[in-house]
Amino acid sequence: MRDFTGYGAQPPHAAWPHQAKIAVQFVLNYEEGAERSVLEGDAHAETFLSEIIGAPAIEGRHLSMESLYEYGSRAGFWRLHRLFQAYQLPLTVFGVAVALERNRPAVDAMLRADWEIACHGYRWLDYQHIPEAVERDHIHRAIALHEAIVGSKPSGWYTGRDSPNTRRLILEHEHFVYDSDSYADDLPYWISTPSKPHLIVPYTLDVNDMRFNVAQGFNSGDQFFTYLKDAFTTLYQEGENRPKMMSIGLHPRIIGKPGRIQALQRFLDFLVQQDRVWVARRIDIAEHWQRQHPPPSVPSS
Repeated sequence: MRDFTGYGAQPPHAAWPHQAKIAVQFVLNYEEGAERSVLEGDAHAETFLSEIIGAPAIEGRHLSMESLYEYGSRAGFWRLHRLFQAYQLPLTVFGVAVALERNRPAVDAMLRADWEIACHGYRWLDYQHIPEAVERDHIHRAIALHEAIVGSKPSGWYTGRDSPNTRRLILEHEHFVYDSDSYADDLPYWISTPSKPHLIVPYTLDVNDMRFNVAQGFNSGDQFFTYLKDAFTTLYQEGENRPKMMSIGLHPRIIGKPGRIQALQRFLDFLVQQDRVWVARRIDIAEHWQRQHPPPSVPSS
């Protein structure tokens, strides 16, 4: 059942640590190497989120597409890693398991930086029409591979291009603290499930560098910086009375390009000059919400 009411006119006071007026959360989507490819037995090459906007579904190897994704793992990731290490800011990685497996040095760098690595599925696919049994198998594989690479099961989940079955399937695994397959709010929220209340830490598709690679999206770093700053300013002002959360979505092959990363750096320069800001990983936000805003004690529907 859909919920059109949510928190309504009076959302809860988030009570972020240090009396912060806003919780800012950076997500690095690590997908490179897990995208569609005939080398993986897919019917066609990847078509989504690259510099080739509107790419056709080529029934064979698309070497240009492959190299655009490889840029993210070879160069873009390390540029972003250096930037966030320089500012000593935390982030959450949405890591596709197969992509993580193919770049162990990047995983080692994530772990040394104490970044949260949440699970972004087994492969980076659109699951809308994938059979339930296949999606269930992919979720099992993703968790097992993630644990083998990272050293622990993931606490967070985000498919992105999910199916109507996704949330029910991940809840077959009891270790998940939250999932982010929702864009429905500026705050975490609880939902009822047949087994127990489940926490949603919603994500974003607008405050997201993916809009560089879609029609009518950002076409310059200045546009991205302005959008980031405007989103922050609105939520920061609202935070005087009702603090909110700001999610920022990043991709190594997109924002990791030299002509775009300056916009992100300008925003980080702006961000660190503000007071009463909590920059956190998603798991930190989820655990805070569990403590400060536990689920209501009502029967599951």
